[in-house]
Amino acid sequence: MTVEPREHTRSYYAATVNEVTDQPVLEGGHRADVCVVGAGFTGIATALTLAERGYSVAVVEANRIGWGASGRNGGQLINGISGLDRIERQHGPGVADMLWDIRWRGHEIIHERVDKYGIACDLKSGYVETALKPRQLAEIEDFATERERRGFPYAYEIWDRNKTRDRLGTDAYLGAFACFRDGHLHPLNLCIGEARAAQGLGAKLFERSPVTGIEHGARPKVRTAAGSVEADAVVLAGNAYSRLEPKRLSNLVFPAGSYIIATEPLSEEAINEINPLDVAVCDLNEIVDYYRLSADRRLLYGGACNYSGREPADIKAYILPRMHQIYPQLKGARIDFQWGGKIGIVLNRVPALGRINNNVYYCQGYSGHGVSGTHVMGEILADAITGTLEQFDLFAGMKHFRIPGTQWMGNQIIALGMLYYRLKDRL
Repeated sequence: MTVEPREHTRSYYAATVNEVTDQPVLEGGHRADVCVVGAGFTGIATALTLAERGYSVAVVEANRIGWGASGRNGGQLINGISGLDRIERQHGPGVADMLWDIRWRGHEIIHERVDKYGIACDLKSGYVETALKPRQLAEIEDFATERERRGFPYAYEIWDRNKTRDRLGTDAYLGAFACFRDGHLHPLNLCIGEARAAQGLGAKLFERSPVTGIEHGARPKVRTAAGSVEADAVVLAGNAYSRLEPKRLSNLVFPAGSYIIATEPLSEEAINEINPLDVAVCDLNEIVDYYRLSADRRLLYGGACNYSGREPADIKAYILPRMHQIYPQLKGARIDFQWGGKIGIVLNRVPALGRINNNVYYCQGYSGHGVSGTHVMGEILADAITGTLEQFDLFAGMKHFRIPGTQWMGNQIIALGMLYYRLKDRL
């Protein structure tokens, strides 16, 4: 089946991108130390890490750099990788310190690269997790206790209901936890900036080049309709949009829809009321709502994760009532952008990482925590390719539950799980 390349979705990010990429189509035969399939955060982060270490890298993208979730997500820079607690339970408390370092390593990588390569991506500090129910206040206390025990060097605060109302301009929340090592950014500009940095170090980038298959062997070959790349190792980084290696990877990750709207630029008065600290916000429900301000003072509001496989007919109609429930004072604000996309969900929330035939590596399924998580996983993949497997094995050794049957049936089963989580959020 031929897959036609597609352009970026009509998002706020695509409309405000620093650079419109136009890399060549892969044609003819090429060689590299490593071929990366997919030019989202996982692929680009891995490619840049390898290029910094002197490896020759070719990145093959079906559409455009940052086309999938990496270029259209909420832009929230959140610590950690989903499911780290499960990894500790499986491997024991001896890995706790390593997992804590992994939890924050993605932030370090992003900050270092923004500074080193001069990437303009509106990187800002401050992320707030909000409690909608009394039981969630205990989670907030746990966040602070953990940081205190670890001697966390960055600022964090617990907000009571009054302070939360003052800082976020809404009566919806009972309290909140603010962490100022977390933050937010323009994800598409970050992804393209890192791709440009990798290219500057010699990496070859190809767009509009859907991969048709992989020939396994001592030096696997990645094929497209018009060309190929032969390499010592291959990295599969397609996440929710990947269809390669179905015998090994099918039914590990399920694509879930998430949707965002962007208001018109808000007045200074409105900004001072709803978000004077310019922080990213996400509630503590199972099915989350999340929002932040853009650099040009729009409110980007997202959520309503959809596991059914069906896109809403009108994203604005789907999301806007949720925004108005939190901010009724914005009912007169115009909506200038609406878009959606797929994120990769793993049932146990641990990213599915591993390798096939010892030289084809994969990582997918960040379950909504991908901006930071992809960067640390890119480093872990690069370490594994270069012979250091300690952190790789922590993830590769995890057992993942697969739902058998067709993709359609799988999504319907997951949708039943969503009903459970919606009920749980209401309790």
